[in-house]
Parts: sequence; C-alpha cells; structure tokens
Amino acid sequence: MGYAEKRGDYWRGRYKVGPGKYDTVKDSSGATLRFRTRREAEQAANDAEAKVRAGTRRRDPAARRVSFGEYVNRWYAALDLAASTMQNYRRHIEEHLLPTFERVAVADILPFDVAAWEKRERAAGYAESSIKTWRSTLHLILADAVEEGLRDSNPASRRRGRGKRAGRSRTRGPEKVVTTALGVLLIAERAALLSGRDDEFAAIITKGFTGMRWGELVGLETRYLRPAGVRVEWQLYELDTGELRRCPPKDDSHRTIDLPGWLSGLIADHVAKVAPKPCACHGLTYAFRGYGVANSTARRSGVRLVDVARRAGVSVGTVSAALNRPESLPEATRARVEAAAADLGYVHGGPAGDPAAHWRRNGFATWLFQPAASGRYPRKAPQVARPVPVLAEPWPGIPVRGRNASGRADACWVSIAAGLTPHGLRHTHKTLMEELGTPPKLMDERMGHEDGSVQARYSHVTAGMRVRLLDGLTAAWLGALDARLTFAPGSPVAALDRLLEARRGEVGR
Repeated sequence: MGYAEKRGDYWRGRYKVGPGKYDTVKDSSGATLRFRTRREAEQAANDAEAKVRAGTRRRDPAARRVSFGEYVNRWYAALDLAASTMQNYRRHIEEHLLPTFERVAVADILPFDVAAWEKRERAAGYAESSIKTWRSTLHLILADAVEEGLRDSNPASRRRGRGKRAGRSRTRGPEKVVTTALGVLLIAERAALLSGRDDEFAAIITKGFTGMRWGELVGLETRYLRPAGVRVEWQLYELDTGELRRCPPKDDSHRTIDLPGWLSGLIADHVAKVAPKPCACHGLTYAFRGYGVANSTARRSGVRLVDVARRAGVSVGTVSAALNRPESLPEATRARVEAAAADLGYVHGGPAGDPAAHWRRNGFATWLFQPAASGRYPRKAPQVARPVPVLAEPWPGIPVRGRNASGRADACWVSIAAGLTPHGLRHTHKTLMEELGTPPKLMDERMGHEDGSVQARYSHVTAGMRVRLLDGLTAAWLGALDARLTFAPGSPVAALDRLLEARRGEVGR
C-alpha cells in the first residue's frame, strides 16, 4: 500500500514500484504533487501503486507516443451514445480540440498546455460556459487515455485552490430569464400574431404550463394525447445536417404529464382545427406543425392574408372573397378589408405554400419567440436589430411587414421578458411549481428529472398532490386571463379570443 510522508507544510504520496523501490506521486511534468492532507496523499499513492500492479507503467514506451489525433479518432469510433451526444462530441473535437492538440502526443500534453488553450478560446470571444463544456470533453478523453496507460495523470483536471480567486465568477453563466403565467400568455399571443396562425399560441402555452423540453414538444404525437395528460415517449432532435432524429427523451425520462382541464381542451381544440396529417419524414402524426412553408419558392416575407383579416375584424375567408370575388360582399365589408390591406401593405398573391412538417429550433426561437418576448427583431445583415412595428388596433397590435413598415406603423411592442428563450419556459414552469408549493418528488416527475438521494427514495407522489398542482396551475391561468382582460376585451388571435370571451361570461364582464 502507498503511504503519506510529511514534508514541511504539505504531504506527498509514496508508493512501491518494485522490490525495495519507491517513487513519489508526480504530475505529468514530473513535479512532485503536494497535498494538503494526509488522506489525499495516501489516496493518490494507493492509486499510483494500483496502476503499477496493473502493469500500466510497464507498457512499451512506443505505445505511449500515440498522437492526440490518432487516439481521439479511435476513442470516438468506439463510442455508442445517443445521436445528439455523438454530434456534440464530434463538434467539440473537430472545432476546438484538434486544431490545438491533433499532432501532440497524448503523453506530452501538460496542464500548462490545457491552460494556454483555454486562455486562447476565451480571448477568441467564446462564452465561459462553452469553454467549460469543451474542457470537460477533453478531460473525458484524457481520463480514458490514463486508463489505457498512455499517460499517468489527467492534465485537464482542475486543482482546487489554483487560479485567480476574483476570476471564479467569470465561469458562471448568466442567470436564466423566467416569466410569469401572464408573460407566457402574452408571448404566446404575440408569437401567433407573428406567424399568422394559432399553432404557436397553443404550443407556447403547452410548453409554459407543462415544462416539456423543446424536442419533446416538437415530437409530441397525437396518439399520446390523453384527456387528463400527455405521454412523453419520444422527442425529435435536430442534427447539424438538418435531419430530425426520432429518439427517446433525454435520460429516458418517459413520463405522463398531468394536464388541467383547460389546457387539455386547448390542445384538443387545436388538433381538431388543424387536423394534422402524417409527416413525410417519419410517417407519424404530430400535434404541432412547423412554421413556414415546405417549398423554398414560397419563402417570401410579407403581410399574410390572416394579418389583413385580423386588422379588418373578419375571417380569412371573407378577406379571400373580398380580393377574388368582391361583388359577393356588402360594400361596407369590402371597404373595410381594402382599407386594412392598404394599411398593412398587403400584396395579393404573396406568401403561399403548405406549413413545414416540423419547427426548426433556430427559426422558431429567432424569428418568432425572441421578437415576441423582447419586442425586437434580431439583427440580420444588412438590417440591424429593430423594434417590431405594429398597428395599434386591435390590441396588442398587428405586426406591419413589407417596405416602409416602420413608417406605416402606429407603435412598436415593448419587452415582456428580454432574454427569455424557449428553454426558459421550462425554468418558468419549475419556478411556478415552486411558488405553488409543489412537492419536489412531483416536480422531478413532471420535469423528467431523477433525484437519487435517500430522501427521494422515501417520498412518493399521491393523487392529492396532483390535484393541488393542477388546481394551482388553473388558478394561475385564470389570473393571467383576468389580467389580459384589463388590457383589451378580445384578441386578434382566434384561440385566445374564444378563451377571453368564455372568461368574460364567467366573471360577468
């Protein structure tokens, strides 16, 4: 067994390497490691001696000269992980590790090399959270190299107490932005106005009040919709190639998410209205369709027919009749539609085509969710980031598109929750459950998390817990509807307008 030896104000580890021969625990550069406690030194010495007994130190020196590039190719080929994990590892390796370490022998990589690489990545402007992730991948690769005997220690390990104390906070990511039940409702309404349909309204409300992951929401099949809940069996994960891979939910978190009656009704009404069909890519029927069109020839931006309908306060069919069969409508209705089309700059024969089968994460987040939450379109060359221009009536405003949109607009949207992301709705739902006093066991079940502690093993979810949570979510939703009614009695989003009308009848407004 190894042992610890006191050396002034530190301990060092000593271990047996042969009959009557001992060595000292050292780092990859050959310097003696100094330990703060006797226990740490003994543990390190025991580990080193175990490697000697396993024969890892007696390997052929030529075998320890393999380059990082050669080793990591073999390491990656031996993995058998989820497609999303394989894609992430490949990106980390090809874009951030190989450019620096490819030709360096695995045994020659020093802690100083890793620190210098990390410093260069930081100077290049990468986020601290990203650099931390890439270093974790490097640590994993080199840890396996240690196990194979290609080196004696892992140079990517972080030693406690090293580095600038004042700089530790730099590695912390920004706090996640969350919103309220009312914020979820208002963002969903705006997203529906931007897309020109009610699908985004139903989807964002579902995400905000269930905490589903993005891939689980996109991959929600109609056959897993239940009157009292939704069953999470699969997700759709978008690879870099653009392929949407159908795979089990993260960490195999198969579960049933309980739904309050109002949310179950909202989803059922949505599915009944859109009557989704099986997609061409998977042959399965999904609850939510993608935004945009399926063919590239119809991907032109501009005012949509539904925008004119909402501005004029009529149905889409009425607008179509006014444009194609004007003699079939009363003069007043036709004039109202023509005035709305002129205000919005609508061009007959504009965007057309069938909706895409599935949302794309970046397109949804960048052009629907972010403008709805922040009130600003993102930067896209040659245009800079800019407010979303809207016509003031009906509230909350109809987005104006096309040439001179800002000149024709009456106002612009203010921010609801700047910095909120679609994943932030998952944080929002967890926070809402905390406010409602939901037991941790039920929160973990709903979010698809697993708590391996002893306390979690001895607690169980009861029917009463579920009822109290659903009652709390219903109260939060009704409070959001009541607050929304104080802004305007109706909505240009048809799905929300029906909900507001029903609520007005309940409260007698």
